[in-house]
Amino acid sequence: MNSRERVWALLEGRPVDHLPNMPITMMYAADRIGRSYHEYASDHRVLVEGQLRIAEEFGFDQVSCISDPAREAADCGAAVQYFPDQPPAIIEEQALLTDPARLDTLQLPDPLGGGRMTDRVRAAELFKQKAGGQLVIEGWIEGPCAMAADLRGINNLMLDFYDNPDFVRRLFAFVVEMEVAFAKAQVAAGVDLMGIGDAAASLIGPEIYREFVWPFERDLLTRVHALGVRSRLHICGNTRAIMADIGRLGCHIYDVDFLVPMEHARQEAGAAQVLLGNLDPVRVIRNGTPDLIRAELAECRRAAGTRYIVGAGCEIPRGTPPANLHVLREFAQACRTT
Repeated sequence: MNSRERVWALLEGRPVDHLPNMPITMMYAADRIGRSYHEYASDHRVLVEGQLRIAEEFGFDQVSCISDPAREAADCGAAVQYFPDQPPAIIEEQALLTDPARLDTLQLPDPLGGGRMTDRVRAAELFKQKAGGQLVIEGWIEGPCAMAADLRGINNLMLDFYDNPDFVRRLFAFVVEMEVAFAKAQVAAGVDLMGIGDAAASLIGPEIYREFVWPFERDLLTRVHALGVRSRLHICGNTRAIMADIGRLGCHIYDVDFLVPMEHARQEAGAAQVLLGNLDPVRVIRNGTPDLIRAELAECRRAAGTRYIVGAGCEIPRGTPPANLHVLREFAQACRTT
């Protein structure tokens, strides 16, 4: 089995030669090829080079277009701060929708209009040329809560749930339309797995999540699946209280952060949900020993069962010893399910 065949077989419930290995890497990939993170996040050729290098070196089953959550917001006209060797960041004090009325005139950006979204589409095209049919090519879009927070400002959004709920729903609907168009462009370029990052969804209570966020995440996932690709949902943080709701979304892969015990994730999300994770990226992956990583992975596999993909709770941190990442590959390859 090659990597792509392995991942699809696991998602479809068929036997695999061994577990897939799919951690998120961004800054680590840039460092591995000796390039600054500014170059990695602004030039798709650098991103592709870094992803292909670490996939080969550490036996990863996917390459990913992910770099930062500010691409769509930047193309909408949001104020973004760029750094020499760190990810771009939204300038919260200058949020694009500080005045909610601006939403009524905000235009959907063109994913092929030459901005930062286009650079991600170009990454997908280059991945297709270099790894198509062998590795899973993962695109990336932002979820409704995360992107709404980038456009409105996260503090304002948290108040809007109570003070202006109609505005929140209209903003989420705008985000879904934008992200579906962005996903469509990436799929046309060669993506076959769509990552969706909705980190801000872990910062609200379960009642607000169910009322406001869940319906729009579900709509986004349904429309992404209609494009003919699988999905991977990534919500950083403690999602214990909404894990059962996540299990009802229908995403193909859910990334479990280290704050959520894998046993709880399996119990709440259901037996069919494929789970990925959930090693602590700092305590275990970067600072731990190979023996600790093996022990933690064994516990994840025990709790998650065979519907499991090897990975960390979030991004692999800079400074992680290569020997620690090799353990992920060794463990995945030792877990045979045929």
